Amino acid sequence: MDLPPERRRVGLVHQEGALFPHLSVRDNVAFGARDPARVDELLRRLRIAPLAAERPGRISGGERQRTALARALARDPGVLALDEPLSALDASTRTAVRAELQDVLAELRLPALLVTHDFADAAVLADRIGVMAAGRLRQVGTPRELVERPADAFVAQLTGSNVLWGEADGAVVALDAGGSLAIPAPARGRVALAIAPWHVRLREDGPPDGHAVPVRVAAVTPEHGRMRVRTDRLVAEVPEAGALARGSVAWAVVRPEHVRVLD
Repeated sequence: MDLPPERRRVGLVHQEGALFPHLSVRDNVAFGARDPARVDELLRRLRIAPLAAERPGRISGGERQRTALARALARDPGVLALDEPLSALDASTRTAVRAELQDVLAELRLPALLVTHDFADAAVLADRIGVMAAGRLRQVGTPRELVERPADAFVAQLTGSNVLWGEADGAVVALDAGGSLAIPAPARGRVALAIAPWHVRLREDGPPDGHAVPVRVAAVTPEHGRMRVRTDRLVAEVPEAGALARGSVAWAVVRPEHVRVLD
């Protein structure tokens, strides 16, 4: 059915919120509301009721996005479309608003389509993710499926895995920039290896079996109770970094069962 935009039951949340600057928060939410009585309920639910009289220019980025979401929901939509709704927020605000949006979507059980370049946003907010690149759908699956079984190198990198290239000869892959890794099943020819950062272990000496990746440490950063070690070839997330520091040389070791072989 061909309906004019104002009659379509689609709630849209833009990247920048797209609020009316001359209207108050309450008037923005009330604009186009199907049931004006719901406006105050939405202001309370999204914790912006104390800001009802303020204009968008006087509230924070997170508050503007909550206002935009309330306005979209006020239309009593049959589906919610979110276009990069968190990309304009700073890191701390983004984390908080993402959690709030997750709770709202779970409560409403409203079909929602999210467009984002950030896998973390998709992993938190989506039940299923479709990865597109160059106009082609690369893979569709749950966040866990994409992380654990990426279809190709693009999906692996998007979900945060390291990707290393090399030549497979049986159960071992000789890596392009040096070193080798054992793989779970024999393969031949050109392959890409996907390895999650939390499956990488760093050693100051070479492993007994000789299969490892020589790396030089570029940065060591505390992150969520672990240490994120960025090297010239891959990223590792380890419980503690020991004596590793910027410029030090180490060996990256990965157990064969934690190496995903991609064509």
